[in-house]
Amino acid sequence: MQVAIQGGDTVIGLPDLSAVDRLGAAIAGRLTAGDAVLLRGDLGAGKTTLARAILTALGHQGETPSPTFTLLQSYDLTLPIAHLDLYRLKRPEEIEELGLDDALSEGAALIEWPEQADGYLPSDALTVALSSDPRSAALSGGGRWPELIAGIVKDAA
Repeated sequence: MQVAIQGGDTVIGLPDLSAVDRLGAAIAGRLTAGDAVLLRGDLGAGKTTLARAILTALGHQGETPSPTFTLLQSYDLTLPIAHLDLYRLKRPEEIEELGLDDALSEGAALIEWPEQADGYLPSDALTVALSSDPRSAALSGGGRWPELIAGIVKDAA
């Protein structure tokens, strides 16, 4: 797997689905209650695929539907996970109606299309910016994440 530093972000190549699965497992292994993972990227970049890999690594079995239409899908795992897709939000403040604060008080959140709620999301989140050409993930974050990113990359290799 290729790894590079670009503009302060750690960028790793994701040449196939097994690389996405490894990245998902590496992130999942570091999640604790209160964590938010912001999944950025264009349509088809792999946001939902990475969310599924994280959920699978946390023990979810069965289908993992995209929350595009429901906006929120909850998973009662060892660490409760809220999977949000904010693509259809019309105003950033609508995030408050989805119960993100409650979800973070009990578990962690995987948030697709976080730019739809800029200013309303935790500043200490892990951000994973996915690109499809070439397939890669740029990792950055606040709070404790800068110290954890090197371990994520190592475990995802």
